[in-house]
Amino acid sequence: MRVFVYKHLPLSKKAGKAVYSVKALDGPRKGRVITRTCHIQLEDVTPKVSEKGRQRVIKEKRKNVHAGLVGTLSSSVKSPEPDSAEAITYNPYKHPTFVMKDSQAPYEGSLYAVLRGEGVYVY
Repeated sequence: MRVFVYKHLPLSKKAGKAVYSVKALDGPRKGRVITRTCHIQLEDVTPKVSEKGRQRVIKEKRKNVHAGLVGTLSSSVKSPEPDSAEAITYNPYKHPTFVMKDSQAPYEGSLYAVLRGEGVYVY
C-alpha cells in the first residue's frame, strides 16, 4: 500500500520522541490517516514537499503539514547497516526539500527508509 508519512508534531512533543502519521494514498481508506506510530519502514521512497505550504510556513512562522515521504509500507525491510544508512532531515527555513543530514545534499529518494523515534534513515 502506498502511503504518505509525516511527523505528527503535537504527539511527538507530548511523547518526547518522533511520532509519525501514516496517510493512505490508495485503497478504501485513501486520503485518511490509517495509523500513528514511532517506527515505520518504507520501500521505494520519494520525498514530497509542497512549495506553497513551505512558503506559508515561512510567511506565518507557524508549522503545517506540507512535507513527508511517499513510499510503500513494508514489514520485510531489514535494519540498515550502520555504514550503509544515512540520516535525512527537513527544515523549511533552511532548504526547499529534504537533505542528507551530514552533507546537506538534496535527498531525491531511495530504495528503503526507516523512520523511528531518533530519526529518519535511508539506504
